Amino acid sequence: MTSIPSIRRSVLIGALIASSALSGCALLVGGVALGSAMVVTDRRTSGAQVDDQAIELKSVNRIGEVIGDRGHVNVTSFNRLVLLSGEVPTEADKASVEAAVSRIENVRNIVNELAIGAPSSLGTRSNDTLLTSKVKASLIDAKDLQANAFKVVTERGTVFLMGRVTEREANRASDVARGVGGVQRVVRVFEVVSESELAGTQPAAPKP
Repeated sequence: MTSIPSIRRSVLIGALIASSALSGCALLVGGVALGSAMVVTDRRTSGAQVDDQAIELKSVNRIGEVIGDRGHVNVTSFNRLVLLSGEVPTEADKASVEAAVSRIENVRNIVNELAIGAPSSLGTRSNDTLLTSKVKASLIDAKDLQANAFKVVTERGTVFLMGRVTEREANRASDVARGVGGVQRVVRVFEVVSESELAGTQPAAPKP
């Protein structure tokens, strides 16, 4: 996930969104973790992970070119699908940001959840960071979930859950997040796959 303070300041997202920008399934957007352990456990291909990082980095300049420091825009790319969140002053700015990001190479689709209004306060963003950490810790504690499969971001007390997950995992993770104190709402932005599809993307277990 790449930050754009004020525009170039922080990056968050999400919703189980029925959007005209999406077709076929609920989509997911998440930040990129390219450490060696995460590359192994990430359910995206290594190529998709690299593309997601590039999309987020390029978004910083593209958005700065169209709205400067007038807003607080968050960009997260997962599997080449992009979610936009944060705040911008006008509907025209919201449309301009989406258009600018859509022109970045390898962007497959965009879900635009930018709110119209003043940027969130530093205190609100600090609280959001704390909530994200709490939700991540709770997912780790849930032994029936693979915590690394989920991307967690928080915006104004709303937690967005993202990942390429099964229906069972999606429901379980949502329940876990709702149980965290201070979370006002949980919104799901998942790419839901079958158990057999998921099994085909997992690394083979090491031989004893």
